Amino acid sequence: MSQSSDQVEEIVDQLRADILNGTLKPNLPLKQESIAARFGVSRMPVREALKQLEMLGFVTVNQKRRTHVALTSQADFLEIYDMRIAAEVLAIRSAIPHLTNAQIESAAQIQAQIEDGSAENFGQLNAQLHMTLYEPSARPRLLGHIQNLGEAADRYTFMCTVDSAFHDKSNTEHHQLIEACFARNAEDAAACLETHIRDARDKFAPTFKDV
Repeated sequence: MSQSSDQVEEIVDQLRADILNGTLKPNLPLKQESIAARFGVSRMPVREALKQLEMLGFVTVNQKRRTHVALTSQADFLEIYDMRIAAEVLAIRSAIPHLTNAQIESAAQIQAQIEDGSAENFGQLNAQLHMTLYEPSARPRLLGHIQNLGEAADRYTFMCTVDSAFHDKSNTEHHQLIEACFARNAEDAAACLETHIRDARDKFAPTFKDV
């Protein structure tokens, strides 16, 4: 990886983290000069980093080419989750015929970590579990699309209060999904996954207001 690529990755990761934790508030202007000074780089990697963050839905660019932290809204949240349902159901259907027992066991081990770990690691481990089951689909464009949607969803789920009942339900649904994968039952896996994502969508959607 080149120095410029390293710089872009560092800027993307840090600005994304700052948006997720609320350090950078919605609609806050992001000036390239200030960001460049913060990271000690030229404006070139800053421009590329902001393009990537725009693609992920973390920033917006207005007609005057000014960049702001993206606003949150219920409409955007629902769109992300509806797109997740469509993409991830396709991924699991495509992956089922190619999944090995070893790959499914890896997902089961991640689920064990979820149940033994702290809530702080839930999001990362949850994404790893899902992607472990989707990767055998061998559809790189689809997998990249799912990853981008997951990162966009992170901004919203980070803002949500998650209770133990939700975690228990999520764990149960993960076990059902893993069992369907072991059985190589694409219909059951797809139905379980669709319910899993839709239930999370319906639980968290009221948290957000349209702007």
